Amino acid sequence: MNALTIFKQFFLLGWISFGGPAAHIGYFRTTFVTKLSWLSDTEYAQLVALSQFLPGPGSSQVGFAVGYHRGGLIGALAAFTGFTLPSVLLMLALAVLSSSLTDNALFQGVIHGLKLLAVVVVADATLGMVRSFCQRKLTAAIAVICASVMLTIPGLWSQIAVLLAAAMVGLIGLKPHPVDLASDSTERVGNRSEKAAAKQVHFSLILFVILLTGLPLLAPFSPSVQLFSDFYQAGSLVFGGGHVVLPLLQNIVGDQLSSDSFITGYAAAQAVPGPMFTLATYLGYQLLPSAHITGALLATAGVFLPGFLLLLGVLKNWQVLAAKPILNGAVSGVNAAVVGLLLSALYQPVFITAVNNSVDVALMICGFFLLRTLKLPIVGLVALAIMTGILQPL
Repeated sequence: MNALTIFKQFFLLGWISFGGPAAHIGYFRTTFVTKLSWLSDTEYAQLVALSQFLPGPGSSQVGFAVGYHRGGLIGALAAFTGFTLPSVLLMLALAVLSSSLTDNALFQGVIHGLKLLAVVVVADATLGMVRSFCQRKLTAAIAVICASVMLTIPGLWSQIAVLLAAAMVGLIGLKPHPVDLASDSTERVGNRSEKAAAKQVHFSLILFVILLTGLPLLAPFSPSVQLFSDFYQAGSLVFGGGHVVLPLLQNIVGDQLSSDSFITGYAAAQAVPGPMFTLATYLGYQLLPSAHITGALLATAGVFLPGFLLLLGVLKNWQVLAAKPILNGAVSGVNAAVVGLLLSALYQPVFITAVNNSVDVALMICGFFLLRTLKLPIVGLVALAIMTGILQPL
């Protein structure tokens, strides 16, 4: 299929896909399974299942895989570019405006409203993940312990340690729930030959390892390489996608960026359609003052690339991988751990940066009711958050 056709379909979705990863997966199914019949329900379900076993942006990986299924590697790149470009452009615009409107009371009011929305959305995501990944006593205990560790000993190494420990506990103590694999999976993804696909598998996995181990060695010699390396490491460690990238990026940014600037970017990521990982666009713009646009592009490429390399590496043989009991138990432990990470991030930096008084708490509670109970679309919540932010300074 023409890569331009794939790009156009994903580009249109990129402007309207509010609501986070779960909503994106719904948009994709409606468009590519029901409307366009690019793949069957079974094939689509397999791609969604695969994205749950890999680090990286879950919904973007699904879109990337759909593009690959339809048009090979060129189709995958077209799908990723089309779906991500609108969000990148909007986050760039916000980064530019935030640096020139820092002292504008109206602008700050809008940002404050979006910060309150971020509290609501993260709280809703945390509750949803608790229900999905903490149904057993052991997984609930993993989440609680991980949250407690991160709240008392915050830092990137603490985060890596709890993820590894959770994987080990899951490997030993969690009984597997293998994915129900369908029998009618396609033998050739994206109509590529077995030989070419095997070469691509090897190359992508080798490149993933080379970048993961080599970039930190080169990082001290260049700020640009350091930036790309930091975000590549983040993209390599994020299991669960979406909101889970928040604590990892916060730890990587550290003291280079104020908590207020960080949560402003995160709130903006809630307000724009498309993947949450484009928070990296905003952060990269801020972290490389000598070349803002270059920083934004490097950070964006860095955080997305590892997930896509891993996806290409296992796409052909994902059924065998997902069915392995040892991997299934470890992934269950990691999923429970990221619930704990998200729970700790809900408090720091999200809540303490956004909520200043009892009025903010009241607005937050109302927003959670609108989202969780009344199921108000995310577009409506964004509009209400902006209106609230405009009215507060007046």
